[in-house]
Amino acid sequence: MRLLHTSDWHLGRSFHRVNMLDAQAAFIGHLVTTAREREVDAVLVAGDVYDRAVPPLAAVELFDDALHRLADLGVPTVMISGNHDSARRLGVGAGLIDRAGIHLRTDPAACAEPVLLADDHGDVAFYGLPYLEPALVKDEFGVTKAGHEAVIGAAMDRVRADLATRARGTRSVVLAHAFVSGGQISDSERDITVGGVAAVPAGVFEGVDYAALGHLHGSQTLGTRVRYSGSPLPYSFSEADHRKSMWLVDLGPEGQIEAERVDCPVPRALARIRGTLDELLDDPGLTRHEEAWVEATLTDAVRPDDPMARLCARFPHTLSLVFDPDRAPDDPDVSYAQRLQGRSDEQIAEDFVTHVRGAGPDGHERAVLRSAFDAVRADDTLREVAR
Repeated sequence: MRLLHTSDWHLGRSFHRVNMLDAQAAFIGHLVTTAREREVDAVLVAGDVYDRAVPPLAAVELFDDALHRLADLGVPTVMISGNHDSARRLGVGAGLIDRAGIHLRTDPAACAEPVLLADDHGDVAFYGLPYLEPALVKDEFGVTKAGHEAVIGAAMDRVRADLATRARGTRSVVLAHAFVSGGQISDSERDITVGGVAAVPAGVFEGVDYAALGHLHGSQTLGTRVRYSGSPLPYSFSEADHRKSMWLVDLGPEGQIEAERVDCPVPRALARIRGTLDELLDDPGLTRHEEAWVEATLTDAVRPDDPMARLCARFPHTLSLVFDPDRAPDDPDVSYAQRLQGRSDEQIAEDFVTHVRGAGPDGHERAVLRSAFDAVRADDTLREVAR
């Protein structure tokens, strides 16, 4: 059975104020064309269909168009909700849409109810694990500790239990939206650390033939049977080195996996350039970036006059301008933001306690601080879900 694994469409998202809807529509067209020309048997969408819980109308219309085109093609599609989606909104009409071969899996309680598809070698069971926010689903899965590993582990226990009731030789595929250990992050993924450590071990998916993952925006292989497709388009300059693609996966009769990357159309290359303004304007080696979307980091000791306009004269698609003067670390002019760069909220709070009191927090105080920050993040997540 041939599968096309994609995720993280983020329909409705822009890139540094550049509207990406046309690029997203081009990707949908590419997806449908690939499914038809490569004779795909099922399309897998591992979450974050939309960029936010209440997407703009244009994004909803594009999603509707994608569903109609896939249904017309006659290729079954299995899709889960991600942490950017509103599971309830995305799942509206799932029972009716199911009849058209579009299988939306947004209810955590139904994670062990597979979509069954068949080829010449028997059944393949597709299990959809939508994004599982620990604080919201811990009671459903009966776990005492509201952590990502605990709830995903409990969901996978249900999957394996159901799979054990299936005919011998039934192959299995799991779609999941999670941060799996070993994955490389970028700046455009929303933090999901609420409820403790976000990462879960790849071994949690043991027992299934293929785990189609979503959430991280870089295509990556965590094992022959565990892969991220990555987002089809870039959504931050941290993705400048990404090769945007989908996975074309052939699932053999005994569960063998062969995977090929299929490149996605990207509207414009990304470039991150760094130097003084004069260096960036004069360096002939940067000619290749003149038509790219550019993030420029200026290292001038003194901020130059009208830098954006001058950069745009050479790099007309400059979208981001960063100032990072070359100074010694102990220079008093080094900014507060630079001193905090790379430090977590908890570390900053602990540094403040040390500065005020003259001694850092003890173990109990660190636990209190951690609990307070988790409570704030959980409250933010609940408000986002309520939207």
